[in-house]
Amino acid sequence: MAENEAGPQGRDGDFQGLTAALVDAILDAVESRDTAALSGFLEPLHAADIADLLEQIGPAERRDLLGLWSGEIDGEILSEISDAIREEVIEFLPRHVLTDAVRELDTDDVVDILEDLDEPQQAIILGALESADRVAVEQAMAYPEYSAGRLMQREVVVAPLHWTVGEAIDFLRKAEHLPDQFYHVILVDPRMKPQGYVTLGRMLSSPRATALRDIAEDSFRTIKATDPEADVAYIFNQYHLISCPVVDATDRLVGVITIDDAMNVLDEEHEEDILRLAGVGDESAISDGILETVKQRFPWLFVNLLTANMAALVIAQFEATISVIVALAALMPIVASMGGNAGTQSLTVAVRALATKDLTSANAPRVVRREAAVGLINGAAFAVIMGLIGWLGYGSAGLGLVLASALVINLLVAALGGILVPLLLNKLRFDPALASGTFVTTLTDVIGFFAFLGLATLVLL
Repeated sequence: MAENEAGPQGRDGDFQGLTAALVDAILDAVESRDTAALSGFLEPLHAADIADLLEQIGPAERRDLLGLWSGEIDGEILSEISDAIREEVIEFLPRHVLTDAVRELDTDDVVDILEDLDEPQQAIILGALESADRVAVEQAMAYPEYSAGRLMQREVVVAPLHWTVGEAIDFLRKAEHLPDQFYHVILVDPRMKPQGYVTLGRMLSSPRATALRDIAEDSFRTIKATDPEADVAYIFNQYHLISCPVVDATDRLVGVITIDDAMNVLDEEHEEDILRLAGVGDESAISDGILETVKQRFPWLFVNLLTANMAALVIAQFEATISVIVALAALMPIVASMGGNAGTQSLTVAVRALATKDLTSANAPRVVRREAAVGLINGAAFAVIMGLIGWLGYGSAGLGLVLASALVINLLVAALGGILVPLLLNKLRFDPALASGTFVTTLTDVIGFFAFLGLATLVLL
C-alpha cells in the first residue's frame, strides 16, 4: 500500500518519482530499524532514485540506512550516487558488498568512481576487480583527467571489415561476453584501426549475405583518447551520434564512448557554467557542509568587495556634485543596475555560445555588432522613459537629459562588455564562465557612475 501511494510501482512500472511521503516513510523505517518495511520501500525503486535518496538525507540518517540495507547496494546504484557522497558511502559498505557491486560495472563506470576517491579507496576498488578488468581500468586511468580515455569503456564489439551480416550475427550469438549496452558493431582492419560501424538495427534488417561495409553508417568518425571530454560532448551533440570509437595515437581502437556518457558530460558542462557564472564553483546545494560552502563562495565575494570599492571611489570623486544635487543619489543606482542587468544578458548568451562552439572567431565581429546595436536601441528606449521621469518627476529637463545620456552610454558599454570580455578571456585560455561576471559588473558600475555623475557635473553645475 505504501509503495502505491508514495513511490514508483517498480523498476518496470509507472514512474512516480521519489516523493516526500516516501522519503518520510523510509526514514521512519530506518529510525524504528524495521528492515522488512525498509526493503519493501526501497526494492521497487530505480537505482537513480535510491542514489537521490542517499544524497537528500543527512549523514547520520545515511549511515543508519546503509547499516540496515547495505547488502542491497549494487553496481547500478553505486554508479548513480553523487560524487559528493560516494566516498562516504563506499567507506561504509562492507568489503564483500563493494566487491560484488564493482564487478557488475563496465570499465567506464569504474573509472568514473575512481576519479573522485583517495588512493586507499582506489586500491580497494581495484583490488575487487578481475585481473583483466583491473588492467583495463588502470590503462584508462593513465589518460589525462577529463579526457576521452577516462570516459570510454573498453568493452567493444568489433568485426573484420570483410565480414557479412550473417557472420556478424553468428559471432554475436556465440559470444560469451558482450557489453550490457552497445549500439554499433565497429568494423576494423587487420591492424585494429576502425574503418566504420554498423547499427544493430541496420544489421538485423539486412540479408545475411550483405557485406557489413555496404551498410556502414555515414556518421562514422573517431575520437582521440587524449581529446578533452568537453569536445566529446560537443561532437556527440553536433553530429547526433549514439556511440563513437576511441583511438590511440596510432589510430588503433582502444574503446568506445556511448551517448549516455557523452550526455552526462554535457549536463555537467551546463551545470558548471551556471555555477561559475554565479561564482560558486562546483558547490552542491544538498551535500556540502557549512565550511565547504563558505570556502566556495568567500573568494568571489571578496573579489566583488574589491570591485565594489572601485565603484565607490568613482562616486567619491563627485561628492561635491551629489551634495548640491541630492536627486543624483537616488537616481544613480538605476543607471548602474540597468547596465548590470544588460551586461548579464549579453554575457550569459556569449558564455553559452562559446561553450557550444557557436561563437567563433569567424562570426564574432557580426555578433559584436549585433550586441552593440541591441545596446544602443535598448539604451535609447529606456533613455526616453527615464529622461521623462527626470524632467517631470524632478522638475529638471537638464537632469532628464543627463539620466537619458548616461543610460545610453552604460547600456552600450554593458552590451559590448558582455560579449567582448568572455571573448577576450577565452582567447587568453581562461574560463569565461568563471571570471566574466566580475569584470562585466565592475565595468558597468564604474562606467555607469562615471557617465552619470560626470555628465551631471558638466551639464547641471
